[in-house]
Amino acid sequence: MTKPDLNLLYTLDVLLAEGSVARAARRLRLSPSAMSRALARLRETVGDPLLVRAGRGLVPTPRALELRERVSHLREEAETLLRPAEAFDLSQLKRTFVLRNRDGFVENFGPALIRLAAERAPGVRLRFLPKQDKDSASLRDGEADLETGVIGETTGPEIRAQALFHDRFIGVVGADHPLSKGAMTAARYAGGRHIQISRRGLEGGPVDTALRAIGLAREIVTAVGSFSEALALARASDLIASVPERYTGNLRAGLHSFALPFAAPEITISLLWHPRMDADPAHRWLRGCVREICA
Repeated sequence: MTKPDLNLLYTLDVLLAEGSVARAARRLRLSPSAMSRALARLRETVGDPLLVRAGRGLVPTPRALELRERVSHLREEAETLLRPAEAFDLSQLKRTFVLRNRDGFVENFGPALIRLAAERAPGVRLRFLPKQDKDSASLRDGEADLETGVIGETTGPEIRAQALFHDRFIGVVGADHPLSKGAMTAARYAGGRHIQISRRGLEGGPVDTALRAIGLAREIVTAVGSFSEALALARASDLIASVPERYTGNLRAGLHSFALPFAAPEITISLLWHPRMDADPAHRWLRGCVREICA
């Protein structure tokens, strides 16, 4: 069996990051024709088109999206292995890192992350900012060092990502709510009064799509922009909040949580950063801390 050309890993990483043969060629200092030939070799090696035409641009196939995160991580690890050893003393590190997250991250993972950072690098300070959107400008501009969240359409193609954990949507109601007792069914869930959670004011989401697939729809009474707002309303009313289970663990204290009685898609919470920080030893250390706490 012919061994694959491992040089193609770096080419694949750049192609998936740029989403353009021309831009990838410029970044790798190759001619467009040479990059096109490299893409053809990748397609043959992987057995998938990887990038397909959509209007005037190219879009990644599902296989390409699956590979993007893994290839980026492999390339980063390979570069680390081939880089000369660096003298890096955590005890002498003095630096403030900015982490941008949705509500729920600090409440669930913040205390353990702060403790771990203080034990290993007493001079490090962590600053947490609310994540109001999925735009990558704060990472690109250096306003934030790391983000956590679900990769979306507005996430910059150059942004590095690594999965932290998978999560599922659950239903949450007040402790005395009728849905806190008895067997849960899709009809009982859909028949309640619901809170829509959307920072962009969208009227539907993955839960509504899953309900439509079984011929049901829920009544949206109100809409909010955050998990904490939705859970506060559920705590003080007869409304139902549907939130990611692990991400909102500590926010749900005192409430009744239940598994959704129908198939709903899982979400993947990822760690996001700009590629210029790949080789920074302090940044790599912090990424490792976040992965350790969220593992």
